[in-house]
Amino acid sequence: MGRILSCPRCQKDGLLRSHPQSPREHLASFLFVAPFRCPSCSHRFLASRLLLDHPTPPIDRREHLRIPVRLYLSFSGGKVRGEGTVLDLSMGGCIIKSETQVHTDDIFYLQLSLGEGEPPLEVAAMVRSVSARGIAFKFLRVAQESKRLLAFVQAQTTDPLDKSSGKVGVAA
Repeated sequence: MGRILSCPRCQKDGLLRSHPQSPREHLASFLFVAPFRCPSCSHRFLASRLLLDHPTPPIDRREHLRIPVRLYLSFSGGKVRGEGTVLDLSMGGCIIKSETQVHTDDIFYLQLSLGEGEPPLEVAAMVRSVSARGIAFKFLRVAQESKRLLAFVQAQTTDPLDKSSGKVGVAA
């Protein structure tokens, strides 16, 4: 019988196998050890692939799980100021709809309104791409370590069905 792998940080399952990124991870792959990433908390770790229920979990190229949202956002950088609506959000960045003209590799300070009565979440981000879908921002390293951002993303991904009682709960 196989085993089910769970995240060592948040104890959730449904992990995604990742591509090896470092020499250490490439070397470990020869020993049947692979990098995995938790879509809930974005924790990345190495684990044995042997005796898993799903011996070859799909390799996910996306670094972070995207959450569909509708949040107000304002941004500024240099002489450019704008506002828009966040369409999806992850620990790595967001996609927004905005009429403001920006260019790839521009750096902005974003202010995301996460909820009524809460101060906006302020993060630094770089424009990754501009397309008909919207402006894709990649958060800079400091933003990815934001505890408020992590708490918000985790609250949005919390399963509203409490498996122990079978009752539907409200995500915090």
